[in-house]
Amino acid sequence: MTDQTAAAKTALTPPTHTTPPAKFSHGVRKGNLLQVAGQVGFLPAVEGQAPTPAGPTLREQTLQTFANVEAILHEGGATWDDVMMIRVYLTDTGHFAEMNEIYNDYFKDLAVAPAARTTVYVGLPAGLLIEIDALAVLG
Repeated sequence: MTDQTAAAKTALTPPTHTTPPAKFSHGVRKGNLLQVAGQVGFLPAVEGQAPTPAGPTLREQTLQTFANVEAILHEGGATWDDVMMIRVYLTDTGHFAEMNEIYNDYFKDLAVAPAARTTVYVGLPAGLLIEIDALAVLG
């Protein structure tokens, strides 16, 4: 890989994701950095259909959101072991304990957990309970 190629910025859209509705990317890799944009619990894309949430529960949506983040990581050549930072956004303060339980179980086999921050905001479309973004460093 040349220095110019290593510095190229590449947009990432796995086959499980729809084309973004605005000018942004689901993920971007430049060199050994990979930023995953905020993902929600939509089921894998079906051509010609609007995105569909995984289910009404926090557990269903969180597990699907992790799967969506992971699809972008894999598209960019990364794994959860490469993730340095995860940010979790919830729409309800009452979901903190349940989300932490799901999170701890999901990442129980990671030798070193990523830094994480959880916050609450109300900016998600109706019915969506969680959004997650991540920063990975490869190599």
